[in-house]
Amino acid sequence: MPVLEAVRLALQAVWSAKLRSFFTLLGIIVSVGFLVVVVAVIQGMNAYVKENLTGAIVGTNAFQVRRSPISVGLLDDEQVRAIAKRPLVSEEDAATVQRALPDAEAVALQSGWPTPISDVDYHDRTVGSVPIFGVTPAYQIVQDYRMLAGVPLTEPDVRERRPVAVLGYDIAEKLFDEPATAVGKKVRLSGREVLVTGVIQKKGRVLGQSFDAFVMLPLTTFESFYGRRKTTVVSVKMANADAVQPAMERAEEAMRVAHRLRPGEANDFTVDKADALVAFWRQLTRLLFTAIPAVVCVGIVVGGIVIMNIMLMSVTERTREIGLRKSLGARRADIRRQFLIEAVVLSTLGGIQGVLAGWGLAYVVSSLTPLPARITLWSVAVALALGAGAGIVFGVFPASRAARLDPITALRAE
Repeated sequence: MPVLEAVRLALQAVWSAKLRSFFTLLGIIVSVGFLVVVVAVIQGMNAYVKENLTGAIVGTNAFQVRRSPISVGLLDDEQVRAIAKRPLVSEEDAATVQRALPDAEAVALQSGWPTPISDVDYHDRTVGSVPIFGVTPAYQIVQDYRMLAGVPLTEPDVRERRPVAVLGYDIAEKLFDEPATAVGKKVRLSGREVLVTGVIQKKGRVLGQSFDAFVMLPLTTFESFYGRRKTTVVSVKMANADAVQPAMERAEEAMRVAHRLRPGEANDFTVDKADALVAFWRQLTRLLFTAIPAVVCVGIVVGGIVIMNIMLMSVTERTREIGLRKSLGARRADIRRQFLIEAVVLSTLGGIQGVLAGWGLAYVVSSLTPLPARITLWSVAVALALGAGAGIVFGVFPASRAARLDPITALRAE
């Protein structure tokens, strides 16, 4: 029997018993669909963290000079003690970095941890638990802020310690309904009155977290209200991503000279970008990728055993057909190939249905939740290979059993 004829007969057998075939393939469909959707979510999250979250926190093509590193997870006691002994990053450090990086698009100083949280009041309206940041004007360039209304913070605002503020879109919307009308109004922060000079365009949400719910003050005004922070940060924005790493090295060298550190002596500062966030997420996804194969393999094995049992039943049902084919000259290899092709076709159909189910579920996840999902060709290829592989592995025994049947005994079967 030619291969194409065997494939046609296999498809005909599946179609003639659609319900049985569906339940036969259910284990493979679920396993393959699970693989596709989980890989899609993980790949989407990897890209999302790299493209959006890190840029939203640190800035695009940017890095920071900090007292403490951007670390995800707990630091041990020794690390905490070592960081506590470091000097605060100062305005002089920002000037040092700026001199070392004349090609930087912006070098900004901003308040760090602990970030004060305050109610923002306007007449009878209050927005609670709003983070307040103190920044120099260049910070607005680092973060790619665009003004919806009014003007950004300026150098005179910082120099003269003016009581002015720029509101994030969400805060202006909650206080004034129409965000643009906030400009020129006075709001109260922690009992102090400040004039709103600008409202920033909406940046949106990242993983459900809004990046438009904040108030920015000139750094000097901020420090007169809330005192100096323990982790003042210098943020640097470069023209493109390729310039970031060389700029980090130059900034580190300039800071070591400014802090009079000897060769071999550890830095008393950190030059960091958001790699810690990406590294943390990749570590988490590595753990997920170690668990996924086990779950998928269990499902594939269960599905493969079901396919094997169905194929054994098919051999029993078609014993007379096998005897007739052998009596007409079919060899063992011909019979074995026919049943093996049927098993592969059956499991491949399960793999295709699983891919389609996973694809649809990934679309639903990305549409209805904050989790992004990206289907990758390699995950589809692996899923289809698993489906076909299950047919080969678990179809060998039924095919071999069919091939070993004695033709005379098989012809006598009822």
